[in-house]
Amino acid sequence: MAAGSMPIRQPSRQQSRQMSTDPHNELRPELEHYIGIDVGTGSARACIMNVRGDIVGLASENIGLWQPESGYYEQSTTDIWRCICTSVQRAMNQHNIDSSTIKGIGFDATCSLAVFRSDTDEPQCVTGPDFSNKDGHDRNIVLWLDHRPAEETKKINATKHNLLRYVGGQMSIEMEIPKVLWLKNHMPKEVFDRCKFYDLTDALTHMATGNETRSFCSVVCKQGFVPPGVDGSEKGWQGDFLKDIGLPELCDDNFKRLGGVNGVNGKYLTAGEICGTLSEKAAQDLGLPAGIAIGSGVIDAYAGWVGTVGSKVKLSDHELSHDHAPNHVSQAFTRLAAVAGTSTCHIAMSPKPVFVNGVWGPYRDPLLPDYWLAEGGQSATGELLKHVLETHPAFQEAMSVAETFNTNIYDYLNEHLREMTEKANAPSVSWLGRHFFFYGDLFGNRSPIADPAMTGSVVGLSSDRTVDGLALYYYATMEFIALQTHQIIETMNKSGHVISSIFMSGSQCQNDILMELVATACGMPVLIPKYVHAAVVHGAAMLGAKAASADKNGKTEDLWSIMDRLSKPGRTVWPKKDEGLKKLLKVKYDIFLEQCEGQQRFRKEVDDAIGGWKKD
Repeated sequence: MAAGSMPIRQPSRQQSRQMSTDPHNELRPELEHYIGIDVGTGSARACIMNVRGDIVGLASENIGLWQPESGYYEQSTTDIWRCICTSVQRAMNQHNIDSSTIKGIGFDATCSLAVFRSDTDEPQCVTGPDFSNKDGHDRNIVLWLDHRPAEETKKINATKHNLLRYVGGQMSIEMEIPKVLWLKNHMPKEVFDRCKFYDLTDALTHMATGNETRSFCSVVCKQGFVPPGVDGSEKGWQGDFLKDIGLPELCDDNFKRLGGVNGVNGKYLTAGEICGTLSEKAAQDLGLPAGIAIGSGVIDAYAGWVGTVGSKVKLSDHELSHDHAPNHVSQAFTRLAAVAGTSTCHIAMSPKPVFVNGVWGPYRDPLLPDYWLAEGGQSATGELLKHVLETHPAFQEAMSVAETFNTNIYDYLNEHLREMTEKANAPSVSWLGRHFFFYGDLFGNRSPIADPAMTGSVVGLSSDRTVDGLALYYYATMEFIALQTHQIIETMNKSGHVISSIFMSGSQCQNDILMELVATACGMPVLIPKYVHAAVVHGAAMLGAKAASADKNGKTEDLWSIMDRLSKPGRTVWPKKDEGLKKLLKVKYDIFLEQCEGQQRFRKEVDDAIGGWKKD
């Protein structure tokens, strides 16, 4: 079989996760349930939520990922839809949920480009050189982390078009218009001319309803759409921009291939507004009744915002807005949603546009009408921790010991750090790393430098190859993540945001040392949601609840009201009060900034010195 024809991760029919938070659900049937569907990079998940906001069923299915060559990553909407259907059916069946009680479905997905044929509505293969789907896998998704359109991204940013102000100053290679331009530059013309384009979330609501509705979250955050009324925008899509970068054909028929013009030949909605009902075909696939309300979807990180910032928590007056009641939407302005996984996305809302260099946005209308969102991020956090551990000489030894204690490597190393602290009679774990200075942009910098060429640096290396040395390096990596979070928040607040608390989600929430470092380094509380591993899909289910609330005119309940009503109590990690620790992290932050700025200065000095140097 030809290279690249098999997925680097095979789709799996085996269940990878299931949960019921209410083992007596069968004895206390709810009148209504809502389904949340979350499509991440590696799996599709479905959760069943009751009217109280409790998750009563959760299942997932691994999805296929193909890498035809280095830097190219592809998926298939056909495969993803199968995984969604399997997950929904398993969650429903294992927890005895009556399908007639399902009243709404919400979707979120990665910000990946999905391509279909406009004449047949069938998946259009994105695999070159012939784009013919010869392996039969319908590989019609260019994944968000695909870096094939490097030259196209440079061309787009060289235009300096005004819309780039609304994506942090420059369009990222992770966004979707560079990928569309790459397809034009490599597809046969007759193939490209019959393509229509969706963000993956919008592709899924299209498959569920048959409608061509688009979400503001998808088009504004990842496709260069500027909502009408913003900065002179009239149609949302910027025709002069598309012509300048070499995509004039996408302007035809009022931008029909991108979704059209709102109210003319297209429809655009904020998060959870009803975009249609479940079609007969999709209902048959899912094992559900037709006619269920479908909510307009969001990008996965934004579903994390929905699933976390409404959590019921006790905050001091310092962290609350004094102008409104504690459950007022304005409280969200002070709350940063940090959705942490392989990387970490930082999402903040504001009543007015706030421009921050190196932070994507400001975006109007993605989640709540007339409110603005900004998205910062760290290119690698979970992946960085994994890389640092796996490349250290003592990793296998540490893994073996962790396995004997029946624990994971992170919990084992946290306990080892505490033992080292006790042995050294030290005042804090952080004291151990006082002379170890790690700067960890090994995967480039997303925010606030926005420089993919940024790398890492270490001061304090020794010849220590023991588990103690591994634990120290591991601690320094967590410290870096915390200090960079401080840098991002500080940059956003200096530009006009008013962030005073962090609402975390993802597996990193279970790392108590990391959470205490983030809280203390940033000088603000970190809030951990009840559903640590399911905050994103829980947010998607809330979008389903919003869609289900539609009246006969299509008007739905306010999303913040739904979040306030359905979010569950979380727990708070407060900053440490130890003055010595605060002084240590303050000076470590100053050194962190010096490492960050110094690297940029060093590169420039070298480039200036060797400018024009060529091989004879």
